[in-house]
Amino acid sequence: MKEKILVTGGAGYIGSHTVLLLNSLGYEVYVYDNLSSGHKEAVLEPAKLIVGELNDLDKLRSLLKEVGFDAIIHFAASIVVPESVSDPIKYYKNNTVNTLNLVNLAVEHGIKYFIFSSSAAVYGIPKKVPVKEEDPLEPINPYGRSKMMSEFIIEDVHRAFPDFRYVNIRYFNVAGADPEGRIGQSTPEATHLIKVACMTALGKKDKLYIYGDDYPTPDGTCIRDYIHVMDIAEAHIFCLNYLKENNPPENFNCGYGRGYSVKEVVETVEKVAGVKINKEITSRRPGDPPVLIADSTKLKSLGWKPKYEDLEFIVWTAYNWEKNRRY
Repeated sequence: MKEKILVTGGAGYIGSHTVLLLNSLGYEVYVYDNLSSGHKEAVLEPAKLIVGELNDLDKLRSLLKEVGFDAIIHFAASIVVPESVSDPIKYYKNNTVNTLNLVNLAVEHGIKYFIFSSSAAVYGIPKKVPVKEEDPLEPINPYGRSKMMSEFIIEDVHRAFPDFRYVNIRYFNVAGADPEGRIGQSTPEATHLIKVACMTALGKKDKLYIYGDDYPTPDGTCIRDYIHVMDIAEAHIFCLNYLKENNPPENFNCGYGRGYSVKEVVETVEKVAGVKINKEITSRRPGDPPVLIADSTKLKSLGWKPKYEDLEFIVWTAYNWEKNRRY
């Protein structure tokens, strides 16, 4: 009998790519999404889409009772750092409170495995890079705090109910698209640098803004660990298998351990697109740390192997998707 997986936020960017992989591996996949930033076209068959809100506990409870899931992969969240600063209540409700309710329902229905899509934002401004899982959690914005609090909830619930087992995956800047061009990043008003740069290169945006060039980095712009979306998707399934092999709950960083500055990324997009991007230096955004790079030694030591560890390839898949968008 096929294992049944519930993917919250599975119509969104990272969730839909994970669903694509789960489909190919023969899982029975159910996507639960309110389509606020996801697209129904991104949920490819045979996955089933249920449109609903995470705070609709009656609907969720009914679904969990009816299907009998083996695992939950929880992506659904609000993710824009500046918005979290201006509207923190939205982030604590949508990210933290909804995670609490989902975990409660998972325990109530005996769901053993819970994979949580966390964030490098839980580290804040690391005192050293690359950052390790054991380093202090000191988020500097409500988005990061909402993710950290969700992690604490998940860990505490496991201590009280040991049969409920989890992996919190902390990742950095996700980019790119399905190499075959079936799905990609189509979030409305997305703020991801590579996507926005590709849109600008294609004339879909008039200008690319670089938020600050006075950071303590070699070229003054922020440095991030960019990881291909299919490698992140694979990591979620790897962690699910890790739990199924009766390993203990864990927190894992997921990245390449190599950072690129904003200017380096923009230059790579210009190279792939063969055009110069109209760009402007503007003031810093609130809540942006200068450097975030992952130490993913722990996850790699268990056998996770990224396949798309090349910035130019990441950019090419993002550009190809944006050029030929299907939805």
